[in-house]
Amino acid sequence: MPTPSLASLPIRRLTLRDLNACADLSEDRGWPREEHKWGFLLTAGKGYGIDDPGGGLVSACTVTEYGPHDRPSLAAIGMVLVAERYARQGVGRRLMRHIVSALGPTPLTLHATPYGRPLYEELGFKATGRAEMVRGRFTPGGPESRIATRAATAEDLAAILRLDEEVFGADRTHVITRLPAFTDQLRVAEEGGRLIGYTAAWPNMDTHVVGPVIARDTETAKALIASLAARTDRPLRTDIDVRHEELLTWVKEHGLASIAHNTVMTCGITELPGDWNRRFAPLTVAAG
Repeated sequence: MPTPSLASLPIRRLTLRDLNACADLSEDRGWPREEHKWGFLLTAGKGYGIDDPGGGLVSACTVTEYGPHDRPSLAAIGMVLVAERYARQGVGRRLMRHIVSALGPTPLTLHATPYGRPLYEELGFKATGRAEMVRGRFTPGGPESRIATRAATAEDLAAILRLDEEVFGADRTHVITRLPAFTDQLRVAEEGGRLIGYTAAWPNMDTHVVGPVIARDTETAKALIASLAARTDRPLRTDIDVRHEELLTWVKEHGLASIAHNTVMTCGITELPGDWNRRFAPLTVAAG
């Protein structure tokens, strides 16, 4: 029986039943398996993929939509992967074209590696920013912060959602309400009984990923990150908007080192909505 051509293999929606295949695909490309993150993205958003007739996946990606359910105001594309044995055969281009077409007029964003950027530019994405990935064991030190932080409670959720929508620029209730179950830590900063920031740390292989980081100012972001670091023995990893130079300098002074840069790209909008001055790091680059 002849082997079907790559162009004829159907693109389908992925579900949690595909979690292991997605993790296998990550591993095939030299990425960590990241089952915890894949599971979150497949439930908070949508997955798309192409089955390999020989088993597993030829390609996969995730889409996380924000705003009104029937008329999203923003969609983030992430985890775009093609199996090594099918690389450089147009599979990623075909999958991305399908996603862009399916999302229609919805504004799009993604974080591009240097390897993936040419494809995204070909599809109409424009570079609008950069994020720097840092990783390492946080070493405490310096003057004690005057910003009060504490563990978030269920009573904080409404205030977190209000602040998040104001800063992110779109409603992402379906993502934020999953954080208590997804993260190991969820913390808030407050002043005079008013919420001025929040952050989380979630497990990813041997690290804790710090994100999102939403804060009134850099001092608040520092206090939130330090409060997370004081409560874990794992290395921290996060992706910080390079415009936040002071925060990047501070985390490097406290033991984290730069390991990669990604280009923030958009399609259909010239810049991301919301207030970048208070948006320091994403939940994950895969979800915008």
